Amino acid sequence: MVIIMDIKQINEFLWEIKRDENIGMNVPVRVYANNKIMESMKKDRTLSQAMNAASLPGIVKNMLIMPDGHEGYGSPIGGVAAFDANNGIISPGFVGFDIGCGVRLIKTNLTLKEIKPNLSKIMDALFKNVPSGVGSKININITEKDLDNVARYGVEYLIEKDFAIDDDLDKIEEHGRIKDADPDHVSDLAKKRGLHQLGTLGAGNHFLELQIVEHIFDEKVAKIFGLFEGQVVIMLHSGSRGYGHQICSDSLRELVEYSKKENIELKDPELAYAKVGSKEAEKYWHSMNSAINFSFSNRQIMTYFIRKSFGDALGKSWDSLGMELVYDLSHNIAKLEEHNVDGKKMKVYVHRKGATRAFGPGREEITKEYRSIGQPVLIPGSMGTASYILVGRKESMEETFGSSCHGAGRIMSRHQAIREIPASKTLGDMERRNIEVRVRSKKLISEEAEWAYKNVDDVVVSIAGAKISDIVAKMKPIGVTKG
Repeated sequence: MVIIMDIKQINEFLWEIKRDENIGMNVPVRVYANNKIMESMKKDRTLSQAMNAASLPGIVKNMLIMPDGHEGYGSPIGGVAAFDANNGIISPGFVGFDIGCGVRLIKTNLTLKEIKPNLSKIMDALFKNVPSGVGSKININITEKDLDNVARYGVEYLIEKDFAIDDDLDKIEEHGRIKDADPDHVSDLAKKRGLHQLGTLGAGNHFLELQIVEHIFDEKVAKIFGLFEGQVVIMLHSGSRGYGHQICSDSLRELVEYSKKENIELKDPELAYAKVGSKEAEKYWHSMNSAINFSFSNRQIMTYFIRKSFGDALGKSWDSLGMELVYDLSHNIAKLEEHNVDGKKMKVYVHRKGATRAFGPGREEITKEYRSIGQPVLIPGSMGTASYILVGRKESMEETFGSSCHGAGRIMSRHQAIREIPASKTLGDMERRNIEVRVRSKKLISEEAEWAYKNVDDVVVSIAGAKISDIVAKMKPIGVTKG
């Protein structure tokens, strides 16, 4: 149990731990949560980790926790912090091991009634064509040179390889390419691990789901996103696989020596950092951005095979099925952005770990099609439960550096879930809901069971109640594939 003596409830969905100079905090901690979620955060190290992060040099305004926040490596998952671009820091532990991990939503022009006779056939094709599981690999003739080009140019390069079309780029954060990437800074081991993992789902909480749009909350915005009630959509959650994991591991190991050299005293070694402008920061920055481009490209290649699976199963071309992207965005990322901080524009390195960009209307970074309303915010639920699509609000730009929650958020460790939740319970529950399941490991079913996570409805209501993002639509799963 973490005891916080001075936590103030500002309103129904916002709490604050005031800055405490005696323990080295440079900024307050702000938490977006209802009472139920706040009580769950007090049961692990979420709040104390946030206070440690609030002590990092160069942090500005507030250290933030989204309602899906929970204990993580170094900083809490669901954490957001911005660091002065001139005298701040960059922290690999505040980005996470699965660099660029994110969510993609693909729409169709189909309804459940139209695909139901072929649902099992579609699920079998997806399970076959999109490899999943620990160490999953695929052979699509990607060479080492291709891998470096993917890391440098992202999804742009995949157009040349026929895995993407021009229209896909407009619906991906940063148009599918972070331009500050340089794979020359990436280790040979990271490249070896990533070479045959482009186009693979992986394991853990990664998934590929067929969903039905169950309810539209905002007709105007939903129409612009191309959504309607009863529509079949596909949600994909994956990241940079072994490529990004190795980059993070390499960087953390190097920062141990850097901390000694610079006489840096850390409240938590997992929050090791490099000062902006140092060669260590530059190396991580270029490597991290390479992993982000890998991640965008990983989801893009899977999208190619998702489209192929639908087309083959239904005997139609994927474009005739309306299989266009709604959006794709990352939730383990650090980015150089411009924000208003205490009334003045400022360039900052925004770290989002288990938090997603949620830019409001008018930001130039948003594709023109959505710029007048704000960007889509994709919120997956836990396995078998609802997922949501939200839209960024102008308040998020002032309050959270344009950030929102990213999912349901764990309340049980994976080991606890395996001990306490039989796979049969989850599988039986999903069968009763008529959800088709394809999974390679029953152990994983227990790790990712619904009861190991917070109620995604509470999370979404909290972020909407805090006026950070508005709810646009709710989806329910009809088919799940996992590692």
